[in-house]
This record gives sequence, structure tokens and C-alpha cells, in this order.
Amino acid sequence: MIRPDGAAGTYEHVVVEDGVRVVALDGEGHVVLVEDDFYLQQRRVLHLPGGGCAGEDPQAAAVRELEEETGLVAGGVRLLGVIDPLPATTAARIFLFLATGLRPGRTCRDETEIGMTVQRWKLDVAVEAVRAGRITEAGSVAALLLATPARA
Repeated sequence: MIRPDGAAGTYEHVVVEDGVRVVALDGEGHVVLVEDDFYLQQRRVLHLPGGGCAGEDPQAAAVRELEEETGLVAGGVRLLGVIDPLPATTAARIFLFLATGLRPGRTCRDETEIGMTVQRWKLDVAVEAVRAGRITEAGSVAALLLATPARA
């Protein structure tokens, strides 16, 4: 790489695909969360449904991931924002969506999601879990905070 001062250098980075996270909000104000085992963390992690875009449009990936992981189909989906979760490590971005009008669909989890569980929490309780450090995955933290009206 060429540094800003014009000198040549080496820059280590990781190449991964863009991802999505989905705040799936039901008519009663509950958000759908999933909990799954993460190898690098060596623990179960509570987070929003989502995953990689695999070359597809981020909104289509969000709809697909939501149904695959939770068995829910969204009636409406809108973009909340986009984050660069690790800009010094990867160019991958995470697209954050709000999904509403939820109806039953069909789960289709891959082999890495065998032990995944689905939970429904009131949105304000999920935001408090972010503030308390219980929900820590970057995309989930950002999406939950963006989906919540600002406090006075």
C-alpha cells in the first residue's frame, strides 16, 4: 500500500463480505433476538438476526437472513443506517434494517447455527441490555440504538 505521506508500506487486513443486521419489531413492541455459539468468543452471543450478503442486495439479504434464522417474513423493511464495524481491519460494512409486519415463514439454518435460539424482548429491554453490556455485537448495538427513539 501507499501511505498518505507517499511511502510504500504493508497493511494487513481481512477480506469478508458485507453483512446485515435486522431489528424485527412485532406489533406489540417486541424485538426478535437470536442467541448462538461463537467460536472466537468461546461463548453464546445474543444478537439480532443477520449475516453475510453473499453478493446479494443488502435488503434482500436482510429479508433472507431474517427468515432463515427466525422463521419470520417481513411485510416491510427499511434501512436504518450503515456502519463500518472495524474500519482498520476490513472494508466490510454492515447494513442495518428495521423489519415490520412480521408473519410466519420457514427457518433454514446452516450447520453453524444448529444451536441457535430465538427470543422476543421488549425493545426498551433490549436497549437496556446494550447499555448493560449484555448485547455487544457491533451491528446489533448500532441497530438497536438507531431503532429506538432518542431519550429526553
